Amino acid sequence: MDFKISSPGKLLITSEYYVTKGALALAIPTKFRQSLDFKCDNSNKLKWKSFDKENDLWIHCEFELSGFKITKNKNKFSKTLQSILISANKINPMFLKNNSGGSVATHLNFSRKWGLGTSSTLINNISKWANIDPYELLWSNYKGSGYDIACALAKTPILYKLEKNIPIAKSVQFNPDYTKNIFFIYLNKKQDSNKEIDKFFEMKISNLTINKLSELTLEFINSKTLLDFQNCIKKHENIISKILKIDPVKNKYFKDYKGQIKSLGAWGGDFILAAGPTNSSEYFYNKGYKTIFNYKEMF
Repeated sequence: MDFKISSPGKLLITSEYYVTKGALALAIPTKFRQSLDFKCDNSNKLKWKSFDKENDLWIHCEFELSGFKITKNKNKFSKTLQSILISANKINPMFLKNNSGGSVATHLNFSRKWGLGTSSTLINNISKWANIDPYELLWSNYKGSGYDIACALAKTPILYKLEKNIPIAKSVQFNPDYTKNIFFIYLNKKQDSNKEIDKFFEMKISNLTINKLSELTLEFINSKTLLDFQNCIKKHENIISKILKIDPVKNKYFKDYKGQIKSLGAWGGDFILAAGPTNSSEYFYNKGYKTIFNYKEMF
């Protein structure tokens, strides 16, 4: 049976690393998405093509339907995909059993370098196709909190937390009057989330800090003015900076910015959030950063 689906990417606004330890986090599904289109045929093979934002082919491989042995283009990408497909089949042994193969095409409308969820959107799409729990498929292959899967399933901003390793996502409204003052800037540095999480797990985890960040997440949601929101950013950056022993990104690169700046996700790469003047795009562009979105363009 043919199958088609599309899932949104993600940005984690608060709690960063601590969401893996139960801190409440604000996360937002993006306008940027990845689609998956399966067409059934009689080939007894699974033929896979993945296209990036520029419509260039970045994964092109084939699998035997039984056991998902790679029969064409064995490389790190096809082996990762193979692992996900094998996991999906273990969770649901009926996955792809009742048809005779077919062709898959996936399309991203965002850059793979941006860290917006190339893996999580794929995991969610495959899990829906295989009729399995996307969190189970995620944790069979990756580390992390699962907030990215919650975003892939969401249509609105969410509050997300892990309670005794069970993912809990609650839809929330976050569309304040000052969204015209919120920007997302790509720092031109892709971070490896799994490596960053490994480093974090080696640190001492404080329940006090988890509670502070959870409370601060609610402050972010309830910020009525831009100044309130900026104060939340400043407090949040100070907390994470002390933990990681890394200077906040504003101190490192943007001291003269007339607003507040927050790292997102794994510190040191991917996107930052800036809350400041409505002409902030011009400031960052002049600093050499060309990938800039305002709040409405991202969400």
